[in-house]
Amino acid sequence: MKALDELTFDNRFARLGDAFSTHVLPEPLDAPRIVVASEAAMALLDLDPAVAETPVFAELFGGHKLWAEAEPRAMVYSGHQFGGYTPQLGDGRGLLLGEVYNEAGEHWDLHLKGAGMTPYSRMGDGRAVLRSSIREFLASEALHALGIPSSRALCVIGSDTPVWREKQERGAMVLRMAPSHIRFGHFEYFYYTKKPEQQAELAEHVLNLHYPECREQPEPYLAMFREIVERNAELIAKWQAYGFCHGVMNTDNMSILGITFDFGPFAFLDDFDAHFICNHSDHEGRYSFSNQVPIGQWNLSALAQALTPFISVDALKEALGLYLPLYQANYLDLMRRRLGLTTAEDDDQALVERLLKLMQNSGVDYTLFFRRLGDEPAALAVTRLRDDFVDPAGFDAWAEQYKARVARDGDYSEERRRARMHAVNPLYILRNYLAQNAIAAAESGDYSEVRQLHEALSKPFEEQAGMERYAQRPPDWGKHLEISCSS
Repeated sequence: MKALDELTFDNRFARLGDAFSTHVLPEPLDAPRIVVASEAAMALLDLDPAVAETPVFAELFGGHKLWAEAEPRAMVYSGHQFGGYTPQLGDGRGLLLGEVYNEAGEHWDLHLKGAGMTPYSRMGDGRAVLRSSIREFLASEALHALGIPSSRALCVIGSDTPVWREKQERGAMVLRMAPSHIRFGHFEYFYYTKKPEQQAELAEHVLNLHYPECREQPEPYLAMFREIVERNAELIAKWQAYGFCHGVMNTDNMSILGITFDFGPFAFLDDFDAHFICNHSDHEGRYSFSNQVPIGQWNLSALAQALTPFISVDALKEALGLYLPLYQANYLDLMRRRLGLTTAEDDDQALVERLLKLMQNSGVDYTLFFRRLGDEPAALAVTRLRDDFVDPAGFDAWAEQYKARVARDGDYSEERRRARMHAVNPLYILRNYLAQNAIAAAESGDYSEVRQLHEALSKPFEEQAGMERYAQRPPDWGKHLEISCSS
């Protein structure tokens, strides 16, 4: 394991030059202190977990110190925000400190959010507050633990720095990690500003570093775009299967690697509601839960437009046509597994849709339903779950179809069924009220709740002693929390 001063930097994005980013130093936080750290994320950098408790850890990730090899840069990009194009965005409060590679040869961006003003702050103060930093940290690590591709979070650093939002809050920084922080909006920026040389340089950078296998194809850029389509189809299938709402699917928040990042007003479903809107600023419901699938395709179309200098329109359209079938196949595969099925039948899609319609009309807890469905043999489980539905006759009809489907599946071992279902149906998810409780404690100086919640979410499929309160249905107030972009 390494100490902090033993990290090896290779700042490949910074070498692209000033057309792609601007050199900016982080603005230090007052009295920086560790709120929470992820040992799993630290392991990706070969870091000894003990270094998180050292003063230099908070100083480095609180903006007071910097590695000599680091080259902090604010990235420039643009994007479509709620359907409208914004010509220039960029890292308004984030800095790419540098790229570190580990002993396995993997490269990781170290991206510090809340690091102060940059040329792209657009009248903002460049800061992040403690509540949003905690939410992003917990979400990143929780999604990863669920098997959903995501950026990672190394730590949250709290401070005494005052920050004004709707009220005075305290500033914080979260250290985000990903193999790349390049977005759809990077390509849009150089396309719409008519900078073909830089756009070609960016395309070569992404192709060579992140999709090298596409070099072997007759049309490498087209192969890369197909891979991006495939990754996003799989990503959004996992969001939908696990009830995750991103909240702000602007093209500047879409990763070129098909991972979840740039967390704002996200939420996991409590009661199943296909029309759920987690961002209270999203007045039209553009980014509602059910809309995430078509918006994913819309965003890929925006990226396709920016790639027209390299790929023919017909080829791009053909690649885009892969999205919905791939999404549907991935989603149905996940939902079969959540139902404990190991084989495929033609009517499985209808079986899932009938269940979700019943859940929608009854306000059934999305996560706990699937977990409890696997707790016991199918016949006993559906009998116990029946009382959660306002249409018992409708649920009974579905239950008969489900029991017959389970019987036809061919795996009659209830022990294997339980293990199989519990391996894909989490007991613990990041419910908004759990995050809010942890934030409230942290804002009063108690970080133990953030750390314990993080521990529970790190093993979402395993029942953990002392974590029972994280596996309960939320109180009524917890279902109606308003989450905004303000951070």
